[in-house]
Amino acid sequence: MKQLPEIDYQVLKALAEKTEPIALDQLAAELEIDQAKVAAVCLSRVEASGEIDVAEQVHHELKLGNKGRELAGKGLPERAIIEALHKAGGAAELTELPELTGLEQKEVGQALRWLKQKHWAKQDKRNIELLDGGRAALEKGPGHDEKLVATLSELGTLSDDQLTTHAIDLSLARELLSGRKGLVDEKERKTRKVALSAAGRKLMAEGVVPRREINQLTSELLRTGQWRETDLRPYDVKLEAQRVRAGKEHPLVSIFQKTRRVFFELGFSEIASSYVESSFWDFDALFQPQDHPARDMQDTFYVGRPKEATLPSPELVDRVRRTHEDGGDTGSVGWRYRWDSQLAQRPVLRTHTTAATIRALAQDPKPPRKVFVVGPVFRRETVDYKHLPVFHQVDGVIIDEKATFANLLGTLKAFYQKMGFSRFQFRPAFFPYTEPSVEIFVWLEKKKDWVEMGGAGMFRPEVTEPLGCTTPVLAWGLGLERLAMFSYDLSNISELYRARLTWLKETGLCR
Repeated sequence: MKQLPEIDYQVLKALAEKTEPIALDQLAAELEIDQAKVAAVCLSRVEASGEIDVAEQVHHELKLGNKGRELAGKGLPERAIIEALHKAGGAAELTELPELTGLEQKEVGQALRWLKQKHWAKQDKRNIELLDGGRAALEKGPGHDEKLVATLSELGTLSDDQLTTHAIDLSLARELLSGRKGLVDEKERKTRKVALSAAGRKLMAEGVVPRREINQLTSELLRTGQWRETDLRPYDVKLEAQRVRAGKEHPLVSIFQKTRRVFFELGFSEIASSYVESSFWDFDALFQPQDHPARDMQDTFYVGRPKEATLPSPELVDRVRRTHEDGGDTGSVGWRYRWDSQLAQRPVLRTHTTAATIRALAQDPKPPRKVFVVGPVFRRETVDYKHLPVFHQVDGVIIDEKATFANLLGTLKAFYQKMGFSRFQFRPAFFPYTEPSVEIFVWLEKKKDWVEMGGAGMFRPEVTEPLGCTTPVLAWGLGLERLAMFSYDLSNISELYRARLTWLKETGLCR
């Protein structure tokens, strides 16, 4: 007697008891087995030995659309109008229709088009009159379109093969509803019916028995020897499985973390500082004059509380003051204005993370030293595809007696290469606190444009010497949102902050 896998045996045995083909989902329900497993057995038996016949039937499922659901229980509005006109003697003023029919003005306006199309009524600027077509429609009762809407309103869904029992001609209903998008929705559905073939009935007549299938080999099966009478259920690794959406950090956060890893690999130490800084550390310590446009309210976010920030030691403040006014001991002529300590005490949302690295330089100016910081900065920027008022930077400094401008460019080149970029360039630039200075540009393919990533240079003596540092210092500040734009091939910087779940799910952890 032939042995069959247990589920194959159950399917064939159930079909052998049927005299008519049965729908696949109905068979699965009767067997209390997952429909996908039953379908797999039927299809495999068709392909392997032709023991099961599978017939596919296509039908349409109908249900009310968005606009149809609004009419549920009320019927089509043109029917209400001709009934009202009949009661009113065959004619009425257009303005009277809402009161006569109980319809809203919007519904009346929509119905007038269909009254004209069905030749039920005619109208001029003020009046509407019932036509012979409308009188005939009243005598005949609801049309096939109205019957369909009413039946769907009552039952919810209908298959096209069920419509004859409700005396509905689907082709006529479709014709009458032509142009009324959203009233009735149709979806194509496929039904599979299965039955035993002649080969299948012959197999069952010859006799078959089930052979037990297991998912896992247990110690009990080994001990009792029952493993000899069982089969390990096969797994098709090619079958589509449910996709697992693992939890992960936001793509922009991944860029921050990758940036940190790159600078760690380059031998840097990480520092941190407060988002709220004194104007002293954000501007003055960087030899930025107190009348510089960047310090205006339209460019910078000043903080109302506290009203004043604490300045560092009086000796350091005095050295910075003298450098601004006449150059102090740096050999410079300074900016030649009277420096105001009250302006230096104004709290500000830091406009760059250089405020953190300049603090670190003041705390320990002895070489050799390499530090970096990653964090948000705040500026009154006009929002466009590459600007936001809040964005993130990576700032860093290298303090070394042998540091050169070539070392700076080499460090930046190594950073961008490690971040996955090959097409970038350095352009001469001017900053109040570095000389020589450069701006870094990266090519954005989607915009066909070079986009600035940040600035870099060698700190001027007016910056370093008041802080007690007499060796060369290399410094840079680079935007990270723009870097993320290129990494994830985005065309607008704001896309990083939109809650686009599909993009968040599909963006890989590694690129």
